[in-house]
Amino acid sequence: MTQTATANRQFLLNERPVGAPDENTLKLVETSIPEPADGQMLLRTVYLSLDPYMRGRMSAAKSYAQPVEIGDPMVGGTVARVVKSNLQGFTEGDWVLSFNGWQDYALSDGTMVTNMGKTPEAPSWALGALGMPGMTAYTGLLQIGAPKPGETVVVAAATGGVGANVGQIAKIKGARAVGIAGGKDKCDYAVNELGFDACIDRNAPDFAEQLATACPDGIDVYFENVGGDVFKAVVPLLNSGARIPLCGVIAQYNSTELPEGPDMSGALMASFLKSRVTVRGFIVFQDFGHLYPEFAADMTRWIKEGRIKYREHLVEGLENAPAAFLDLLEGRNFGKMVIKVGEHDL
Repeated sequence: MTQTATANRQFLLNERPVGAPDENTLKLVETSIPEPADGQMLLRTVYLSLDPYMRGRMSAAKSYAQPVEIGDPMVGGTVARVVKSNLQGFTEGDWVLSFNGWQDYALSDGTMVTNMGKTPEAPSWALGALGMPGMTAYTGLLQIGAPKPGETVVVAAATGGVGANVGQIAKIKGARAVGIAGGKDKCDYAVNELGFDACIDRNAPDFAEQLATACPDGIDVYFENVGGDVFKAVVPLLNSGARIPLCGVIAQYNSTELPEGPDMSGALMASFLKSRVTVRGFIVFQDFGHLYPEFAADMTRWIKEGRIKYREHLVEGLENAPAAFLDLLEGRNFGKMVIKVGEHDL
């Protein structure tokens, strides 16, 4: 089933998942394509970003944003083209960065929409290195982690949309970059292509020992986006005054209960106290949205200079988005996960 000019495919939230999403979580339906009223425009999705935060939107649990309601389209960042416009500042054929969600078409009044012009060089990059993941890496690392030359920065999911940029920006700022990733191919890519100083396979039986060896002077900044066993291996290596920017805990997103074993929260807090560790959670646009111009200028320059390399994991077809999302949550993606929903041409 491909995108057409006669119907709007939508993935609706069918039920709230318990644990990992399954085939009943989302429902694919076809509806009519809406007509824009005065002050609106009709957008056709070309690329859909898949990101771990979407798992939280499927849940009704309290969070920093409202959950998706049952029967509503699944949310998501998109790159789209303007099909029709009754809105000043947007004309037919413009490329836009928008939030159409998991569907072919959407109406917009221009709120939270960025006009990218008629001929952006790499439109899908606005969902990755030049979009939310890149800005998450940039602001979290520089505003909270604040790495100094010679310090050691560690990041998990090191070849993903956020982690790859964290490591490369750390190197630009003169720090050591140590990545954690799932598998030899990803670790080799982090070192040989992205320029990390080391990368440890999180699946290795001696993972904790290898991480300690790769960080002989301890860890000054740990960019946290995974949690779980990775975090347990990091904590003993944190230096006095270490900083932890916290943007996600993907290892916990599908959990339905607390992990088995002793409650380590007291010991963890004591460790943070003794080492004067700073932990700050952040929501990128809520906390650092004012830094977007600075981010865009720096990241665009670094990409043009070849100092930032970017890799997409591109999946063809909106119908394949649910399976790709599960791959993302399980770490089976290699690069920023993006769905190609439609063709570039109008």
